[in-house]
Amino acid sequence: MRSPYLPIPAATDAWKVFRILSEFVEGFETMVDLGPSVAIFGSSRIKENDPYYNVGVKLAGKIAQRGFAIITGGGPGIMEASNEGARTSGGKSCGLCIDVPNEQPNPFIDSDYLLKFRYFFVRKVMFVRYAQAFVVLPGGYGTLDELFEALTLIQTKKSKQFPIYLVGKEYWEGLIDWLKKQAMASGNLSPSDLDLFIVTNDLDEIASGIADFYAATKTLENF
Repeated sequence: MRSPYLPIPAATDAWKVFRILSEFVEGFETMVDLGPSVAIFGSSRIKENDPYYNVGVKLAGKIAQRGFAIITGGGPGIMEASNEGARTSGGKSCGLCIDVPNEQPNPFIDSDYLLKFRYFFVRKVMFVRYAQAFVVLPGGYGTLDELFEALTLIQTKKSKQFPIYLVGKEYWEGLIDWLKKQAMASGNLSPSDLDLFIVTNDLDEIASGIADFYAATKTLENF
């Protein structure tokens, strides 16, 4: 095993550039034909008997019925529920899968829109560039990573503003409370930063809000 203190050969990094570039090219060529889309995030650990699994199926179906493709991380749990909702509602079902242990593509992804990535940062670009909205259900580190990545890009104006919905008031309550009482009270967030997302349990509000936003902007790319 190579010692972590030894310098990395320049040739190794150079070849990685080609691997990274190939993932970008494949992603761009596939996603450009997807049309208006919504990315839905949530835990891979949630099982079919969890109430939030059913929420994912219903929510994705409502959004798909309004003409949007559904994009997920392609794995199990909330991702599978959302792809299932898209498939059963006749919408396009896209999975941006990542090469990690114990996570395989779920069976509800359209074969034309199943992509596999080695690098998280390449996959993040696909989510932000091609989704017209983010919907975030309960999840862990990966879900929070995607949420705060999007909020940071909008806050710093590296991306156009797009709707971000957090589903499950009881789940997100503690986080929102901390953002207000700690981060904002300490001056690390502005009050307007908390306006970049909406917390709701109303699935129709989410689907209608996304449709209205897209109708007003017709924006297919966020940056």
